[in-house]
Amino acid sequence: MTDTGQKPIRRRRGNRREVLLEAAAKRFMRNGFAAASMREIAADAGMQAGSIYYHFPSKTELLVAVHEEGMRRIRDAVTEALSGTREPWQRLEEACVAHLNVLLGGGDFFNAVMREMPSGDDPSRRQVTRLRDEYEAIFDRLLDDLGLPAGVDRHTLRLMLLGAMNWSHTWYRPGSDTPEKIARRFVGYLRLGLESPSGGGFPQ
Repeated sequence: MTDTGQKPIRRRRGNRREVLLEAAAKRFMRNGFAAASMREIAADAGMQAGSIYYHFPSKTELLVAVHEEGMRRIRDAVTEALSGTREPWQRLEEACVAHLNVLLGGGDFFNAVMREMPSGDDPSRRQVTRLRDEYEAIFDRLLDDLGLPAGVDRHTLRLMLLGAMNWSHTWYRPGSDTPEKIARRFVGYLRLGLESPSGGGFPQ
């Protein structure tokens, strides 16, 4: 028997695909996409090596499915956070809190999503990029609702905000600062700069 170095994931009856996705996300996080093998992923999921191809014909398609699940989870978290909030700045803040809670909460799916993308010219890369664009459109709409000063480029602002949040997984260490505190601080600094009396004359 091959020692995969990882205990098999408990299988839930009738939900083998979900168990397989969980195993793949963990392997992609641990070994990286290139080094992770379909045989190891199947073993982690408690499946026969050949059975994995019934669900996913290739490792790249499995990676895309991990992206789909990761994006679904973070989108659902943000959507739920926005459900009871109407004030525009508060909505942006709550969306950022939800985003960072998922990103920094230790979940394998979104950590794998942040780490691995299909290779450059693979059509699957366009599919994953579309998933990300659809999610980021939520933040485009939130920024549109703020009534920002003239001259503020919303596209650049969204890239800056999401870039700051997404990069935090490289330096964040659990401690005095929680993901919620960091998210509220990001939005607070953004609001302070945009609503400052001297904030006019933004570069084009």
